[in-house]
Amino acid sequence: MNSSLVGNQSGRPFCLLAISYLETINFCLLEVVIIVFLMVLIISGNIIVIFVFHCAPLLNHHTTSYFIQTMAYADLLVGVSCLVPSLSLLHYPIVLSESLVCQIFGYVVSVLKSVSMASLACISIDRYIAITKPLTYNTLVTPWRLRICILIIWLYSCLVFLPSFRWGKPGYHGDVFQWCANSWNTDPYFTLFIVVMLYAPAAFIVCFTYFNIFRICQQHTKEINERRVRFSSQDGEAGEAQPCPDKRYAMVLFRITSVFYILWLPYIIYFLLESSNVYSNRVASFLTTWLAISNSFCNCVIYSLSNSVFQKGLKRLSGAICASCARQRVAKDSSTSRSKRSSNGCHV
Repeated sequence: MNSSLVGNQSGRPFCLLAISYLETINFCLLEVVIIVFLMVLIISGNIIVIFVFHCAPLLNHHTTSYFIQTMAYADLLVGVSCLVPSLSLLHYPIVLSESLVCQIFGYVVSVLKSVSMASLACISIDRYIAITKPLTYNTLVTPWRLRICILIIWLYSCLVFLPSFRWGKPGYHGDVFQWCANSWNTDPYFTLFIVVMLYAPAAFIVCFTYFNIFRICQQHTKEINERRVRFSSQDGEAGEAQPCPDKRYAMVLFRITSVFYILWLPYIIYFLLESSNVYSNRVASFLTTWLAISNSFCNCVIYSLSNSVFQKGLKRLSGAICASCARQRVAKDSSTSRSKRSSNGCHV
């Protein structure tokens, strides 16, 4: 990493992954490729998710769709915000100072990922209430309460990372900016504050709720199968095992949550190690950070592959787009043929 600093002093751009740096290219090639690639995937994937939710009314019957759409909008904004480091790595002139851009970008990305983390925790709570209290669920979980909960998630996420402007790096290491890498340090007390106020409660809620959800589903499945075996033995027919009706949907959400924490775990570990002055490496900081940010695209993939209603909505959306393109093509062909006929008439 010292070579990157020396190179920067000799006129080279500040590159963290300057493994295959080319003298003819005056920007950080590998970093730009990684960030732009993720930016395109995140933006396109979440736009598709948002459109599918608007085109498939059945998806909105689940109260979790409120939180899924909130995550989609937050992840979409993450993809849009990735344009900032891309311009920095390409040495595009930025009006504000590098330190302020670095702090604002780190704060915005941290808030958006906090919204995703809190939304996942709320989804697990929602599914837990649906399974443990099915009779009173509709009275406990109402649309206006969900909207208030989403508003609280955004406000809480904005407030919990606000001290980063004075205390040090938040839950994102914007080391693509040279000022972030050299001058913006991580405060161990702020790290402990983030862990206590966000990471630990969200992880505890998710583990507690999904453990109980699958335990209750397993118990319900056992009871249902015992009843089917009992009645089928009386009728002389063999009964088939039936899974808990809520288990399949819970499994989809559990996959989304699991992938979220798997992708964020390397970053959280590095965040704790750097804060305690045990280990610090710019390459590790960059890779773990953008691995965590890649989760903004993974949610789209998991949901599209796991949810049959979402797949139907995606087919409906693609069908509508294809039909629109076909109508435009027919209209274009008819206008072209009309213009040819009119031109032939003039010559006659």
